[in-house]
Amino acid sequence: MQKSVDAKGRWRSLAVAFRMSPEENADLDVRVKLSGLTKQEYFLRRISERDVVVQGNPRVHKALRNQMADILQELKRLESAGEADDEFLTTLQLVAQTIDGMKEE
Repeated sequence: MQKSVDAKGRWRSLAVAFRMSPEENADLDVRVKLSGLTKQEYFLRRISERDVVVQGNPRVHKALRNQMADILQELKRLESAGEADDEFLTTLQLVAQTIDGMKEE
């Protein structure tokens, strides 16, 4: 395995793995994409209890656009069905928080 050095000059030679459900993985992927961070950096910030600050860039904007398209599709489906599951509402809240946090200061 190849070692890599982080911004502080530390060797990152260990790999950490764990199991999760497909639903948890999908939720994690959404959160990582909307953060604009790598999955590794997202994990490191979350486990060290540091805030994940979203830096607007083309990758984040694309993730937001794609997520909003998925939300629109789900809202159209809900219009006829009249119900929303907790996973959808959680994703909708996360997207709203991300967009709200990206407002220009």
